[in-house]
Amino acid sequence: MVSFLESDIEFLKGVGPLRGQALRKELGVATPRDLLLMYPFRYIDKTKFQTISSAHPDNDIVLLKGRIISLEKIRGKGNKARLSVIFKDESGFIELLWFQGIKWVEESLKENVDYVIFGRITVFGGRKSMSHPEYEEFNKDLEMHKFLEPVYSSTEKLDKLGLDSKGRRKLIKAILEKISVQDFGENLPAYIMEKLNFPSRFESIQWVHFPKDEAQKLLTHNRIKFEEFFFLQIKMLLHKNKRKQLLKGIVLSTIGENFNTFFKDIMPFELTNAQKRVIKEIRSDLRAGFQMNRLLQGDVGSGKTVVALMTMLIAIDNGFQACLMAPTEILASQHMKSIDSLLVGSGVKAAFLSGSIKGKKREAILNMLADGQIDILIGTHALIEDKVQFKNLGLSIIDEQHRFGVAQRSKLWKKNDTLAPHILVMTATPIPRTLAMSVYGDLDVSVIDELPPGRKEIKTIHKFENHRPQLIQFMHAEIEKGRQIYVVFPLIEESEKLDLQNLQLGYELLLPHFPPPKFQISVVHGRMKSQAKEFEMERFVQGKTNIMVATTVIEVGVNVPNASVMIIENSERFGLSQLHQLRGRVGRGAEQSYCILMSGNKLSAEAKERLKTMVATNNGFEIAEADLRLRGPGEIDGTRQSGIADFKLLNLVKDSQIITTARHFAEIIVEKDPGLDHLEHMRVKNYLILLDPKFKDWGRIS
Repeated sequence: MVSFLESDIEFLKGVGPLRGQALRKELGVATPRDLLLMYPFRYIDKTKFQTISSAHPDNDIVLLKGRIISLEKIRGKGNKARLSVIFKDESGFIELLWFQGIKWVEESLKENVDYVIFGRITVFGGRKSMSHPEYEEFNKDLEMHKFLEPVYSSTEKLDKLGLDSKGRRKLIKAILEKISVQDFGENLPAYIMEKLNFPSRFESIQWVHFPKDEAQKLLTHNRIKFEEFFFLQIKMLLHKNKRKQLLKGIVLSTIGENFNTFFKDIMPFELTNAQKRVIKEIRSDLRAGFQMNRLLQGDVGSGKTVVALMTMLIAIDNGFQACLMAPTEILASQHMKSIDSLLVGSGVKAAFLSGSIKGKKREAILNMLADGQIDILIGTHALIEDKVQFKNLGLSIIDEQHRFGVAQRSKLWKKNDTLAPHILVMTATPIPRTLAMSVYGDLDVSVIDELPPGRKEIKTIHKFENHRPQLIQFMHAEIEKGRQIYVVFPLIEESEKLDLQNLQLGYELLLPHFPPPKFQISVVHGRMKSQAKEFEMERFVQGKTNIMVATTVIEVGVNVPNASVMIIENSERFGLSQLHQLRGRVGRGAEQSYCILMSGNKLSAEAKERLKTMVATNNGFEIAEADLRLRGPGEIDGTRQSGIADFKLLNLVKDSQIITTARHFAEIIVEKDPGLDHLEHMRVKNYLILLDPKFKDWGRIS
């Protein structure tokens, strides 16, 4: 027999087929349980009475207690009427107004009777008024009027069917009256409940809808937020454990000739302490006998490519091949150039593969790869094609992995017939700690949080359009020193045509100040053919052009140590992480570099905050935290597809303490009891099976 909470929503008293269909379509609510789990998004405070004299328009919503002393229906233009009611308390008078439902309101209100009214104050002509307030007769039992009233999100269709916030409150009350403790059995261990002073699960379901005060609301919200993150982390950590048990890894224990020769004789610089620490963490994984699944975070210019190369050399020293996959041909090509230059004199064979390599050249690469003559293959999505067969792939490195789908990434696992290759995923987009725990909670995380010595901090300056003459002078001074300059224009996907006009206009405005043949300007944008784009970029790389005017295609993949100035036009139209990525294109040489943020005079508060943050810090992790605070998790790369933005109450920015605590308890439980077999953890196990009956069969995940 189907329980009340699992029954069809249309059979709930007050719903019916029409409303039931609307709830299913508009909110995805199919059962009374679903409706209970749609929490209020805010509450109206009905715990404190105010006086008319102290109530102001600035107040969100006010609760008044007083007496109606007069009612008058007033006719306006076109026979339109309004109901004017004078309401009085000990401090003064206020006019209550109704423009609709006048007849019903007029019949229900009584003069010289005390009421509680509730609404938003407005002031017109020096007089206070309140339109369409809620009201009820005053009852001497004050507790009837003191509570936090839940407000639920709604849609126009639901409002028309009487399923607005008020209508939903009635349905929620009806459901709560019919359920018992057994309907919401406990899912958290008793020791966590006691340690964190949490209400029971049954209490939290009641209180989240109808808390009697702020303290009760806070208690229940903390419990639900903890629960949301705790079970996500338990699932991720169990996945991680299961993967390590099931996916036996290739043991890469030898540190041999290729690694040692590169480290001692070829590497042109000293590793930073952060790079040394990360290589040590990776080495530990590679020889442990399970498949490595590690995320490598590092700011632009922190030296991730060298770490990737040294990891690949370990694979080669153990008789295996390695590959590096990047999301764009420009970025993959840049990796190839960097790694090729570092491998000079080593005897290690690296090759490049992308969609643009065809015919006999492609065939030769595929044959050499299958024969084991190629040690390292670098390329784009082309690497995951079925025709690309390795002799013995031991390591797959994926750069900017959030740009690849899960299915694409997983294809690299199948490139070895016996054991899955080790996986290292890299990102130059620093991820805030709370978000990293959410999105990559099942991966081991390494962070390069130190820039190579000798790198000067990029000076970032915000300038308005009226500073353009000084900017032109500054550009001339830098070019005279032999430096090169980027000028980047925003890219709005909805209007490529407009973007090209802006870029073309910017180019034309620069020409009189930097006339040929003395000066040379490259132009690069996304709609150019790849051959033309590569030609212009190569001219800039070789120093044949002084200025590159571009859209954000140069966000990644262009490494020109001689470029010392990054000018970002209309910088207010860029996100923080994108501004930071663009800034990272300069500061790659020993000279002082500059990032100049040009903007219009009219800036939104958020745009001001973004530009202020960019000027204040070069630290990618601080910028990522600010980006998360300003934009929210749903806008950060990759999180929307992962469902991380779907928490009902948890806020990844504001609830960092709850997130840390939930992760801490989840780690303790999974380490102590990986099978969730202890009696104290049976609640957790049973709830996970309820959430996902297949959870016992979880295998690999990325």
